[in-house]
Amino acid sequence: MRATTRYLAMGLASVLLAACSHKDKDAPLAFVPADTPYVVANLDVLDDATRKVLMAQADAQLPSQLAQMDAAADRLAEKDPDGARLLRALRAEFNGKTVEGFAQSAGLDMKGYSAFYGLGLAPVLRFQLADPAAFDAFVGRLETAYGKKFEVVSEGKQSYRRYVSAESGTEVILATVDKQAVAALLPLDAPKTMLREALGLDRPQKSLQDDGRLADLAKAKGYKKWVVGEFDLTRALPLALGGKDALANAMRKARAVAESAKTGEPVANQLQIPPECSTDAARIAARVPTVSFGYTRLDANHQDGRLDIALADDISKAFSGLKVELPGLGQDGTAPFDVSLALPIADLRTFWMAQAEAVAAKPFTCPALSDLNEGFAKLGPATQKAAIPPFGDLLGVRLALDTLTDNPTSSLPTFSGRLVLATSNPTGLLAMGQMMVPALAQLKVSNDGKPVALPQQMAGMLGQPGWVAMGDKALALGVGTGEDAKLADTLKEAGGSAGQMARMNLSGAMYLSWVQLMQDKVDALTAAASAMDANGNASTNKADDSAAQAAEAAARAKAQFEAMKQQAQRVESIRAEMHVDTSGMVITSQTTLK
Repeated sequence: MRATTRYLAMGLASVLLAACSHKDKDAPLAFVPADTPYVVANLDVLDDATRKVLMAQADAQLPSQLAQMDAAADRLAEKDPDGARLLRALRAEFNGKTVEGFAQSAGLDMKGYSAFYGLGLAPVLRFQLADPAAFDAFVGRLETAYGKKFEVVSEGKQSYRRYVSAESGTEVILATVDKQAVAALLPLDAPKTMLREALGLDRPQKSLQDDGRLADLAKAKGYKKWVVGEFDLTRALPLALGGKDALANAMRKARAVAESAKTGEPVANQLQIPPECSTDAARIAARVPTVSFGYTRLDANHQDGRLDIALADDISKAFSGLKVELPGLGQDGTAPFDVSLALPIADLRTFWMAQAEAVAAKPFTCPALSDLNEGFAKLGPATQKAAIPPFGDLLGVRLALDTLTDNPTSSLPTFSGRLVLATSNPTGLLAMGQMMVPALAQLKVSNDGKPVALPQQMAGMLGQPGWVAMGDKALALGVGTGEDAKLADTLKEAGGSAGQMARMNLSGAMYLSWVQLMQDKVDALTAAASAMDANGNASTNKADDSAAQAAEAAARAKAQFEAMKQQAQRVESIRAEMHVDTSGMVITSQTTLK
């Protein structure tokens, strides 16, 4: 049922690009507790032109999303038939409709306010409606397709629909409150105070709108106000592990009852949670206190975003000043696919050794976290092995692909590009490679960046010419015609600045090539499977069913790939960058559309 609930929430939330920037006492943020452990909300209204473009993009992606919903319903059917029917009913609402058409038929306000947040860990989705009657009719259609009515319950004068999942210990509630809709996943037989707050009949003592935290966060991080999200682990982890959250406790009890039926273990024994669990949860959360995200640019041709992961001070200090001498890490990549990743093994080893020693000195005492003690105990010996050359000398790796095409005669595609291994001992790395591959033993490579052709035997294995070149802190391999002319300049490109950890560039053309290659492989596998069925034993009803299911899966896969290709055809480029500063880790992305 949890998967069903997630898709139901996604189906409703995906069409909402809302606003809540003014102090409307009935805006969704006015119902969000200031101490919520997570929230995603919109603080401003998109202009009509941008909204139109985004709806067109959503329409292009819709076939792929619907195919995924079909596949999810098929997977769910055996374990949760009711949930599978509900998911298929939601999927059927999109038949013959655009995303905006679905929103209109469901009564959703495309320019309304929305917020997704937690009452404790219990998720609540609240959004404005353009037509409450249309929304009620939409829910009614879901009930009809599902095959049975949701239970209608009242709290005071407010009625709501309820779907109960005893096996998970939860219930889904749906309600129309004035011109807003509320969907929430609550513990089964939720406390009255929680139910009333979810419905909005009672307000939080202090709301997130009063608090202003999201607006301050957007200003501090440069997020635009259209979508801002925050996940506070200092609140969420103690709730999840400490035994004080109503939803977590209800789900824990449901699992305990099921386990007791199988093993006879008393439910009460399984529900005991030592007080140390809250302490350990807070200890972990202090290492990664919060995660936040938002768009930094969003218009007809750009979709730029940022993800901030706050880190404990000692973690930030360990990496924020680190400069990794990986050629290319310090500048935007130019190849159609160009990814640079800092892997300063010596520094990583020092950091993880310190973490392992800290856990060894003060192990976690919460039973639910006992595996962490074992994991960190194994980490110590693993980091010792990481010191062995040449792996211990590694600084980073870069892969730059200039071409990528299908190879009908091989299971691997044909490609051309460069692989760069940054290391404090490139001569030692080359010597190790020559020991492992005798064909390389005769190569004479100096550290002047000049390319040296690979032996004919190696070129034959690659199916095309190859070269190796070496600099003071890197070894580079070029494969494909013309790559030798690029090696020397590649080795001279800028290394990472302080805290730089990764960069990526992907052109739309390369993205499209990837999608086409994946589709070709899936088509080949499907054809091979069909051929095996055709040459197999006499058909049976079971075999016929399997063939039909395979055909349906192939049709869904084809629809997904077609949608992915349509999306890729609109992409000019995708760039991403990751660095660590004094506050934590920052990941940015820039998508440019044609």
